[in-house]
Amino acid sequence: MNGIDLTHILIAFGLTLFAGLSTGIGGAIAFFTHSTNTKFLSLSLGFSGGIMIYISFVEIFFKAKHQLTEIWGAQPGYLATIAAFFGGMLVIALIDKFVPESENPHEVHSVEEMDKTEKQKARLARLGKYSALVIAIHNFPEGIATFVASIGDLSLGIPIAIAIAIHNIPEGIAVSVPVFYSSGNRKKAFRLSFYSGLAEPAGALIGFFVLLPFLSPAVFALLFASVAGIMVFISIDNLLPTAREYGEHHLTVYGVISGMVVMAISLALFVR
Repeated sequence: MNGIDLTHILIAFGLTLFAGLSTGIGGAIAFFTHSTNTKFLSLSLGFSGGIMIYISFVEIFFKAKHQLTEIWGAQPGYLATIAAFFGGMLVIALIDKFVPESENPHEVHSVEEMDKTEKQKARLARLGKYSALVIAIHNFPEGIATFVASIGDLSLGIPIAIAIAIHNIPEGIAVSVPVFYSSGNRKKAFRLSFYSGLAEPAGALIGFFVLLPFLSPAVFALLFASVAGIMVFISIDNLLPTAREYGEHHLTVYGVISGMVVMAISLALFVR
């Protein structure tokens, strides 16, 4: 892994920064539109989930398995891949475990909420701050995942960054809507949603300074498998339920299938 050139590393950082700061897009939506296009958002979230599920099961998991079985042999390599895959899920599950359910940032919010009468301002202010904090915690491992995937293969890193960027948009809304609703301060709401996304490139920095020096082929393959687990968990626990809440059931399904088709075609173009 020491042969990675500077350009490759910078591109990986750039993709992670792009994915993280898309929370600011969600924050801006609340201020530049009078209504939330829930159908489009539902379709987009389903599309993002389809990309992440397909690429995790079809490409990333098996790349990790292939590398680990070459290093450690068939059965030990396969078992290590499985352990790393579910270990990635466990990391995100533990983060969710310590998030108070009532303050979960994945609670659906829409622009229309800002037009309600002034009620529960204190609770909403707290909700916005909790949402920003918890989204930042969630974005941290996502940043590592995007960075590691991009370092390993840009043809995988680019669609992963796009998928995570799409899924960060409603998270930006989840921060900005309650903050603006409670304070009436547009700039404060946007800043908080924008800053929460900075945890994603921060995760990439940790990946670079802490993990990269130890990235032997075996360690990298284990991280790659855990990335697949992280993305599958995010899709099942976050993207798909949120997509259904925002829109119609079938729109979510169409989005998932469309994401899988686009990802399948994209991967086919990179077959060597």
